[in-house]
Amino acid sequence: MVFRKARKLLHKKKQFHTKQVQVSEKQFLLSVDLDKNLQILQSLYQDCFDVTFRTFLVGGHTRAVLVYVEGLSNIEEIDDNVLTPLISQTQEKVCTPLETLENKIHISKIAQVKTFADCIDNISIGNPILLVQQEVGGLALALPKWEKRSIEEPTAESVVRGPREGFVETVAVNTALLRRKIRSPDLKMKAMQIGTYTHTSVVLAYIQGLADETLIEEVENRLQRIEIDSVLESGYIEELIEDNSYSPFPQLVNTERPDVAAANLLEGRVVILVDGTPFVLIAPINFFSLLQSAEDYYQRYMISSVIRVLRFGFMILSLVLPSLYVAVLTYHQEMVPTSLLVSVAASRESVPFPALVEALMMEITFEALREAGVRLPKQVGAAVSIVGALVIGQAAVQAGLVSAPMVIIVAITGISSFMVPHYTQGIALRMLRFPIIILAGSLGLLGVILGVIAIVIHLCTLRSFGIPYLAPIAPMKGRELKDALIRAPWWKMNSRPHLTGEYNSYRQSPGQKPDPGRGNE
Repeated sequence: MVFRKARKLLHKKKQFHTKQVQVSEKQFLLSVDLDKNLQILQSLYQDCFDVTFRTFLVGGHTRAVLVYVEGLSNIEEIDDNVLTPLISQTQEKVCTPLETLENKIHISKIAQVKTFADCIDNISIGNPILLVQQEVGGLALALPKWEKRSIEEPTAESVVRGPREGFVETVAVNTALLRRKIRSPDLKMKAMQIGTYTHTSVVLAYIQGLADETLIEEVENRLQRIEIDSVLESGYIEELIEDNSYSPFPQLVNTERPDVAAANLLEGRVVILVDGTPFVLIAPINFFSLLQSAEDYYQRYMISSVIRVLRFGFMILSLVLPSLYVAVLTYHQEMVPTSLLVSVAASRESVPFPALVEALMMEITFEALREAGVRLPKQVGAAVSIVGALVIGQAAVQAGLVSAPMVIIVAITGISSFMVPHYTQGIALRMLRFPIIILAGSLGLLGVILGVIAIVIHLCTLRSFGIPYLAPIAPMKGRELKDALIRAPWWKMNSRPHLTGEYNSYRQSPGQKPDPGRGNE
């Protein structure tokens, strides 16, 4: 045992030492000796068949090498605007070669690199590196080109009325979509790289003057503290920067819609964009923002308010309806009208299980069918989930394993959970449904009340980057209730929500209510 621990410790030290050597090599400054630079880069990219080292003579005299990755760099632009003018040019002695080359290369963006780390970062994102003999440093040429998905409407956030565009997996396209929405230079974007091996580009976007400086600094500090080998999706970032990692409720909201991200930026929030995923993160949030849809702000305010109230009501049903059914049938039969109780008792006459086991069995089966429908291909996923629920429910009732009222309760609960617009919030409610059902089967309505109280207490203690999760209800902020349980008309929402610290409170001038008789006064 002692030898095994010693061997593991030695192996960890060896790995740490190897990593330190690799990092130190990458931080070396580029040498004037082109062969030495080429040797180090070739050793770093050993067994990388897609990395090309193109050696040529500038003007027929000076040796140079171009390093790029096939599939990430634009080969046509390299041939036409880099290799052709450099090979055919005449040697000039007045200026240094690098200064001359910058004028000869016909591309819009060129940056100088001094270290191997800079070279590796640029090569990895598709920028070819040009190294020249007897020159300290090199040139990074902005010629990336890779396959990317076209801009389409997000399938998970489709709307009847509203923009039909969504984010894609390329962070440069996503930032451009935000710039199209918010054309002010106050929209700031800070870029950083996270991930030892992936070097994933992460962009922190905010509007200067609307977002509080303390909030921006806190988000930036949490991002810079991340030390991880890879970031392949924004979910990595979300778990590493949230306030309470043991809470089932999300403390950041993700979206694929540029209009949703722009609307939150205009309310003083920050947006985190991650390269390689169309899902961007928005912080801080509260419980009520997870129950709001983008379409709430595009339809008339009366329709949006009614739909939002329905959404809140069905969210509560999706959480407690099965547990209320179990509690009433198990402990509180006197609460049910006699005729209804006789009907329910007749349907449960052949069921061999108590109401608690029956509810858990049906809920688990429904969740399995829903998850199977999500994972299967689109062509068969919906059909399997719907047909499976109908066939299994009908067969279970005929076989006497479950009662017909329980099938109805589970179906209503499932439909209610679909009313929640954000998938992560819906999953949290689905998870909490099971412990409340167990409490209802053990303690009756008292167990249901205790479960709901525990959830409310947890929500009261939860925060998102310092913002109370139940704001503006707890603590009460009367001015911000216009966009919580209901949606007030735009001409009444003159102020922004107060998130943290100092903020720009007014988003529009007062007196915007339409009045045709007022004229242009």
